[in-house]
Amino acid sequence: MAKKTTSRSAAKTAVRKKWSGLGAGAKKTSAKSSARKTIKSKGRVSAAKKSAAKAATKARPKQRVAISHHREEDFKADGLRAYAKYRDLGIAAASHGLAQAHVIRLQGPCNPDEVSKLHFHDVEFQMVYVLKGWVKTYMEGEGETLMQQGSAWTQPPRIRHMILDYSDDVELLEVILPAEFKTVELKA
Repeated sequence: MAKKTTSRSAAKTAVRKKWSGLGAGAKKTSAKSSARKTIKSKGRVSAAKKSAAKAATKARPKQRVAISHHREEDFKADGLRAYAKYRDLGIAAASHGLAQAHVIRLQGPCNPDEVSKLHFHDVEFQMVYVLKGWVKTYMEGEGETLMQQGSAWTQPPRIRHMILDYSDDVELLEVILPAEFKTVELKA
């Protein structure tokens, strides 16, 4: 079988003709397009649902840029955990409460009596990334997991979890939606 060779410009012209509807397959292409349009129109969202979604989007204030540079004095002991210092990254203010992000330094050495308390957060989304050191966690359905520098995990809404141990130098990046949420401590 002989190999068919065409120049690069001839190939480009053929592609342009096919997609612009000028080529030999124009009738087939337009027939496919109208068939696709028919199928797509059946799955469309009603006008009422569309306007409700649009209104909900408009109700949320416009987000602004948040820039945060590392400064040691920004780490504060005013967060959820008494054994941690938090550096707020300005996301809650910039997103008008849509999300929260902070760097957490767990203060060592780890004291399991203070740290290892089963709890859950009433959130829509939570993600943690280990910037430095390591942390050993327990999550319902996952068991114990050692998370090291570069490890990341999500905690689905209301998942029961706890910190079991951590290195003296651990730093975590945590992103949570929404910015304001409830934490519920459970009896083990």
